Amino acid sequence: MINHHVRVYPSKFDLPKIEQLAYKLAQVVCDPVPIIPKVEEMVINRIIDNASVGIASLNRMPIINARGQALGHSRQRGATLFGLPNEINVHAEWAAWANCVAVRELDYHDTFLAADYSHPADSIPAILAVAQQMRKGGEDVLRAIVAAYEVHVSLVKGICLHKHKIDHVAHLCPAQAAGVCALLRLNESTTYQAIQQALHVSISTRQSRKGDISSWKAYVPAHGAKLAIEAVDRAIRGEKSPSPIYEGEDSVLAWILDGPESDYRVPLPERGEEKKAILETYTKEHSAEYQSQALIDLAFRMRHRVKDLSQIAAIVIETSHHTHYVIGTGSNDPQKFNPESSRETLDHSIMYIFAVALQDGKWHHIDSYSPDRAKRSDTIELWRKVSTTEKDRWTKLYHDPDPNKKAFGGKVTITLKDGSTVEDEIERANAHPAGARPFERDQYISKFKTLTDSILEPKESEKFLKLVERLSGLTSDEVMQINPVVPEEYLIQCNVKGIFG
Repeated sequence: MINHHVRVYPSKFDLPKIEQLAYKLAQVVCDPVPIIPKVEEMVINRIIDNASVGIASLNRMPIINARGQALGHSRQRGATLFGLPNEINVHAEWAAWANCVAVRELDYHDTFLAADYSHPADSIPAILAVAQQMRKGGEDVLRAIVAAYEVHVSLVKGICLHKHKIDHVAHLCPAQAAGVCALLRLNESTTYQAIQQALHVSISTRQSRKGDISSWKAYVPAHGAKLAIEAVDRAIRGEKSPSPIYEGEDSVLAWILDGPESDYRVPLPERGEEKKAILETYTKEHSAEYQSQALIDLAFRMRHRVKDLSQIAAIVIETSHHTHYVIGTGSNDPQKFNPESSRETLDHSIMYIFAVALQDGKWHHIDSYSPDRAKRSDTIELWRKVSTTEKDRWTKLYHDPDPNKKAFGGKVTITLKDGSTVEDEIERANAHPAGARPFERDQYISKFKTLTDSILEPKESEKFLKLVERLSGLTSDEVMQINPVVPEEYLIQCNVKGIFG
């Protein structure tokens, strides 16, 4: 790995293209290094993971609406939509739109946390959609997903967006564009222009994850996917983009991030070095914001040590800066304590999540967020006794550069009304690669079946799994079938007529 110094330069300096971060990212994307078996195995796992949560969310309103919009853009040789027959094709950017919303809706797929936050698998729907429309094979898809992860993880390690309240789509969209460029085997210059355009158009604020969080949280990666696909198409046609997009005098760094004194280090693999960033990422066992994963596991463990939950006086969660300020009481969001809040808000409230996990000893992607569940009087009472506090130890673990030491847990102290306390701590979620029960292929398949067995016919389920497990050897016709089709009667149709039909 090389840590590339990224800073702002005055226009008169005329920073050479090859010294710009966007071009260095393009060089990584275009470097034709062999893909090691462990990486291919993890790519397959993440495609399965995406399908799990995508199929499980098909009849939720944001997906119904996104699918309705996509169906207004049919195309004879296009891309497929999750759950629909493979003969139904729409334009690639609209397939990416609908499928990204489906994947993101339940907040239940993979994550990478470092200087910033990310869900790297959000690139997969965009890559698959373009692969289907352009009739690419499995080897192309594999190469593209690996490249997207490499770019995404590198940016998240080096540049913090949250500090400036910029949403993490600003790292996702360039990664989506990078993946599509790798898929199409575009050259460095074209990839460089696409990455710049993707960043330039994808800046938005973190209000999408603040206060009363709406369904836009699920639409954000879909918006990025559309922008990225358009950016690549534009670059293919020879159009140029704002440059240098990271280092320029009026660039993203200069006016949106740390300003003229910006000083970042972005780690990128050297020429010829294997692309293994996907192995540093991790999926979710529970449908909730990633920083709650370990704490849910801890709640399950601690509940057996408290005989009567009504005797709890207070619960204090010691955790990292990010957890405290994003999903904890450090956010100062009253909505995180409101039983009328949206699902999107509740899955970003560790106070709600810990209370429910402590009471139920289980977590369910629908039942744990139902209005009736959130409005239970005993839950509200316990929920409002939970608070968080930042501790240096947990912040340091959060930012540890060693993936085997990096941790997103916390320490919990439960104080009972008689003054006695129950304490425990956990560093990593059980499902984390360095956790108590790391997710392997069997766990990904189990998650897929748990979420889809009541939806998919058994033959369709097995067909999808067998297909994906042969990813690198798939023909372009087989890539068109990387889409589990649900029974026609299962899908709820969009009855609202908008601009797109």
